[in-house]
Formats: sequence, structure tokens, C-alpha cells
Amino acid sequence: MTEQPSFAAPGSSLPLPDPGERVPTLSWPIVGIFILSLAVFAGASVAAVNHAAPAAATIAASSVAIFMMFTVLHDASHYSISSHRWVNVAFGRVAMLFVSPLISFSAFAFIHIEHHRNTNDDDSDPDHFVSAATYWQLPFRFPIMDVPYLGCLVRNIKRRPRSETAETAFLMSATVIAIAAAAVSGHLWMFAVVYLIPSRVAMFVLAWWFDWLPHHDLDDTPRENRYRTTRNRMGSEWILTPLLLSQNYHLVHHLHPSIPFYRYVAAWRRNEDAYLEPGAAIGTVFGQQLDPQEYREWKQLNGKTIPLLPIRRIHTTGAGTRTPHPLTVSGIEQLTYNSVRVTFEIPDSLREEFRFKPGQHITIHHRVDGQPVRRNYSICTSTTSGVLAIGIRKVDGGTFSTYAVDNLRVGDVLEVEPPTGTFGAPRESVTSDHHVAVAAGSGITPILSLVATTLETTPKSRFALFYGNRSAESTMFATELYELATRYPERLRVFHIRSKQPDHPESLSGRINTPLIVKLLDADVTAIGTWYLCGPTDLITSVRSNLLAEGVPSGQVHVELFGGATRAAQAGDELVSTVSIKLSGADHQLTSTRGSSVLEAALANKINVPYSCLGGACGTCRAKVTSGSVSMDQNLALSETEVKQGFVLTCQSHPTTDTVAVDYDSQPA
Repeated sequence: MTEQPSFAAPGSSLPLPDPGERVPTLSWPIVGIFILSLAVFAGASVAAVNHAAPAAATIAASSVAIFMMFTVLHDASHYSISSHRWVNVAFGRVAMLFVSPLISFSAFAFIHIEHHRNTNDDDSDPDHFVSAATYWQLPFRFPIMDVPYLGCLVRNIKRRPRSETAETAFLMSATVIAIAAAAVSGHLWMFAVVYLIPSRVAMFVLAWWFDWLPHHDLDDTPRENRYRTTRNRMGSEWILTPLLLSQNYHLVHHLHPSIPFYRYVAAWRRNEDAYLEPGAAIGTVFGQQLDPQEYREWKQLNGKTIPLLPIRRIHTTGAGTRTPHPLTVSGIEQLTYNSVRVTFEIPDSLREEFRFKPGQHITIHHRVDGQPVRRNYSICTSTTSGVLAIGIRKVDGGTFSTYAVDNLRVGDVLEVEPPTGTFGAPRESVTSDHHVAVAAGSGITPILSLVATTLETTPKSRFALFYGNRSAESTMFATELYELATRYPERLRVFHIRSKQPDHPESLSGRINTPLIVKLLDADVTAIGTWYLCGPTDLITSVRSNLLAEGVPSGQVHVELFGGATRAAQAGDELVSTVSIKLSGADHQLTSTRGSSVLEAALANKINVPYSCLGGACGTCRAKVTSGSVSMDQNLALSETEVKQGFVLTCQSHPTTDTVAVDYDSQPA
């Protein structure tokens, strides 16, 4: 197959879910807001003229009226008020006179759509004037938000209809004349109280609530990831949604700009999972920024209905303990003579907690022959399937794997921790839609989830999979791989490498190694967006080292291991160190020989620290050294930046000083 070109980022190429909402014949909520705004403004003006209310009250009332009128203007610019175009134009022209009479309605609509087309693009997004400003500039920029709109209009004046330009010139002139007339007649202060000051107050709030809050500190443009051009702000929605007139769901508006403002919440609830899958940007009412998984945890922590003040923040360290839940085995499928697929029944009450990302694993707690066992198994299903299943291969002498293959039955109950792990690549780190996976034996389990999920959710992605086994009879998930290859014949290539099958093609016989991968791939290894490697330590570390030597960035090579590297005894291993551990806010202190890793010492003292692969690959046991020092045997998970900040993999770290302190609750800067 010839090399295909790279494609757009997943967030820009995925089809949008159906919002389930349509433009009405007439939006009665908008009509209501329009009438209410006119009434409030007229009442404030009459009170001011008759000196029936103090100036502050008039300014406040008029500001509220102009603020509400912006929603009328905003929906009119997206033609969301009515399916009849002229109705939108009529409402928009009237609303424009209140919000900013310096430009015409059609000019505003053009400029606002430019914001949607070029969100967060410094050169082309007029709203970037506010959303990208430094904090000290914000108080000065908020009240003059219409200035960059005028600048955008001037830059594009040759593209705009002459009638639009003429209308804008007329409105600007009329505004200047009105101010001058008020000054000459001695009514300038009255004009300022009724309109000039309220218009700037309203503009300040609009720029703050409708622009800065949704967009600040986000860099993606619609061409990169439209799900991260703006954010939803969740929590205290009993007050936040009416106060912001639903613009706390600003992400929904950018994804579906034609639906009326009062239907944003319904669209979000209809498609929440579909919006979260591409990495939707989420913030809480108090400014905590959450990725989709953290949002689900936060939502569960704060209840199905968000409380009045959701002050319960989640800890986003990725560490800490996870509570196991009893899950019933709903299916057992024999994959090979010594391996099974185990499917779990997930109660509705635990659905959110057991959502998973491709490449993640679960931890099972059980008692076999009266002895407690704890084992980690990767999830083998696509995230879109709604099914939680794992693959288990019997290991010689393996207590739980032997029990699972020989004795586990449908209806049995196992204690299972919610999914965890970071084997899958974050979407924002993917540099190309071309992916390669290398698996051996049961290493196919997380790879299968990654391949299936990527092909299903990223339409232009393609995968090459190199899968090593002794023979066809020992190949796990052979049927599933065949079905995937049949479903995606142009996007998935599977190379079955067999070491002990005489009738297998010579070009695919033997053991997996880097030269064989490069030869069969027939492509520049540095052009691959992501590499996923899972299998025995020697194989995976060798392939990884060779890829890095070929120039593949380490951040593009993701590793999951069956076990850690063997550590030879070293001088000083018999010395004793005092180890302090901070976990989930609690402090623990213990003593350990330096030959034991920090993780081993913690587990020996019954401290339930997080861990998974024990090979320095998954990153689950990451912690920060806050005092003393350690030596780390192997690191396949931490970035150079994390290491410089003091983070270590505790399964690979041995004390080298008399005292050492590590913090599992710390998060990289």
C-alpha cells in the first residue's frame, strides 16, 4: 500500500452529533426577552426623565436591559429566532441599536461569524482582543469590545456590500450627532445615565461573561479541534444558566450555532458522551478546568443534580486509591485453549464510574483458596461498545489466571476497581492519523481496545498492527481482529508474526523485531503519529529503544509491559532508610532497606498506594520526591519535564539517602 497523506485532527474531522433541536417558526423566549428588555429600558428612561429614581438605579436597570438585548441580537445573527429570515433581521436591527449603534446589524452578523470561523486565531478572531488579553488589560478592554469589531469591519470593507457600509456610516454619524445634540441642549448627563454609561457597563459584562469566561486560555482553532475552541462552565446551574442566558453552555453554541439559546442545555444532555469523547473543554463555576474523565468524576461527586454551591472539587492527581465494587461476571468466552474473555455486568449506578479510555485496565481483588489476590487486566473492548470486558491468559503458576481460565463461571462476583491507566495517547499529542501497534501474546488486549476505538471514532485514521504469537491456536482475539480488518479493509493492516508454525509465510515467521517491523511497514517510522507497544519487557524495551534511535520522539511511543526489568543486587541495598509517604492527604512513615523500591516498601506496610504494571511503563505509581533522593531503575512513562520537577516511578525507585519523602498527591506543573 502507498503512503497516504496525513489528515486533520480528530476533533475537527469527527461528524457532529445531532443536537435534536431545530430553528422554530418563532422563538417565543426571544420575543419575551425582547419585550422585557424594551419595557425595562423604557421604564428606566421615564424614571430618569421624571427624576423618579436615582441615577445609579437607572444605570443598573438600563444595563440589564441592554445585556438582555444582546441575546436577541446574538440569536438573530445566527438566524435562530425564526425560520423566516426577515424576522431575524427585524429583531436584529432593533437590538443592534441598543447594544452598539456604531455598526449595522448585517455588519455585526458578519463579524460575529468571523469569530466562529476563526475562534482563538490571533490574527482573524475579533474576540481574541479580550480572550487573549493579559489580566491587567481586561478591565480596560472589556468595555470597548466593539472597537475590535470596527477594526475587523475596516479590514474587510472591500468584501462587504456597499449598502451595509453605508448603513454603518449612517449609524455612526447619527450616534455622534445624538451625543452632540444632547451636549448642546444640556441633556448630556441625562443621555449618559440612560444610555451611554449603561451601554459600557453592559459591554463590560458581555465581554467578560460571553467571551472571556468561555474562551480564555484555550488555543485550539476550529480547524484543530472544534470541541476545544471554547468551554462549558458547569455547576450552580440553578443561577448560572439564567444569569448567563445559557451561555455557560457556550461549547454547545459553537458546535451548533443555529439552535436557540434556550435549547443548549437540552442538546448537551442529549449528546454529552459524544461531546466528551473528542476531549470537550469543561470548566466549573469556580474555574477548575477538567478533562472529560475528571468531569465525569466531578459530576458524580456533586450528584446528578448539581448542588447550589458545588464546592467539592475533585483531586486531579491521577493517584490515590480507588474503591473496588462487586461486579457480576455476565459472560465467559474461550479464546484459546489457555485464555478467556471475561465480560462484566455494570449496574446503572456505576456506569459513570466504570467509563474507560482505550488502553486502560481494571484491578481485580479476589480470594483464591482462601488467599487474597490483586491482579490488573487490560480492557479489550471499544469505548463506544458500552461493554466492559478483559482478556486473561493462563500463566504458569499464576494463581488468579489459572482460577479464571479453569474455574470462573457466569454469575460469579469479583471485586473490581474502576478503570485507570494512561497507555492510550492523548488526542492533543497525536501528530498524524497513521498509527502502529506492536503486541505479543496477551499484549493484544489493550491494543485491541485502542485499535477498535480509534477506527470507530476517527474516520480518517489508519492502523498497522504487528501481532506476535507461537501459532494460530495460541492467538487471542483472532476472530475480533479478522472482523475489524474486514470492516476497515483500507484502514487496518494486521501482520500475524508466528514463531512456531511451520506452514506460516516465511516473511511473517519468527519473532517480532524492529527490522521486521520497518520492512513490512514500508514507511518512514518518524512519520507515524503514535506507536503502541505492549508485551514482554525485553521485546518492548528493545523496539522502543530502536525507534528512538531512528528519530521517533519519545512522546509518540507509548508502552505497556508484562513485567519490570530484573534488578541486580547493588552495594548498599542492605542499608535502611526512613521513607515518608503522602497519599490522599494522609501522611505515613516507614523504614525500608534500599534494596526495596518505595512501592514495595509501601505495600509491605499495607499502604494502598496506586500501581499497575510494576515495569516503569504505565505511570500509575508516579509520585514526587519532596526530600532526599532515590535512584530510578527504569523509566518508560515520565517525560523529561516531569523528571526535572522531581517526579519518579515508585515501582522503580530505591532510596539513596537516609530519609526520603514522596508525595503521591502532587501533580506536574
